[in-house]
Amino acid sequence: MRANSWVSTSMPYLTPRENGRGDAWAEEAAARGRRGTQRILHAGEVAAPTEVARLLGLAEGEPVVVRRRLILLDDLPTELTDTYYPLAIAHGTGLAGTAKIPGGAVTLLARLGHVGARVREDVTADNPDDEERETLRTAPGEPVLRLTRVTLDHDDRPLQVDRMVMPALRQRLRYEIAIDHRTG
Repeated sequence: MRANSWVSTSMPYLTPRENGRGDAWAEEAAARGRRGTQRILHAGEVAAPTEVARLLGLAEGEPVVVRRRLILLDDLPTELTDTYYPLAIAHGTGLAGTAKIPGGAVTLLARLGHVGARVREDVTADNPDDEERETLRTAPGEPVLRLTRVTLDHDDRPLQVDRMVMPALRQRLRYEIAIDHRTG
């Protein structure tokens, strides 16, 4: 693995923060002696893209709230993330604005009564488009990883869809899965 690559796990970003404060990304980076920051590039209502509408169980083009963030590690762009929420969940909340959300979006969702119970992630490799290449500062021909995550509640209703784009040569994804050995 390249020295400047990052090993990423999803779990810190799926559970509400108990103290309701802090930033999971900043804390994860700091624990490894690095500096993790993020910038909100856009937040507000948009028409749901086809894939997002399907994953949220909405009609194509139906309004959703999106937060587009640029994630940086030591000031180097490491991820571009668009997080989409159904309007019924996010309209009129901090999710629709550009201000930092204390404890993060997952903590705010939990305070609003929306707690994730299951997550489905799909990862593909691809070439970035021109905007992604420029934003993420990838070299010509350098591939990206595309991770699409759907978070569902206890009733299997989708709470959010995350679409992440990461420079493949600077990222390694790690999945740890608890296996229930009980029989019954």
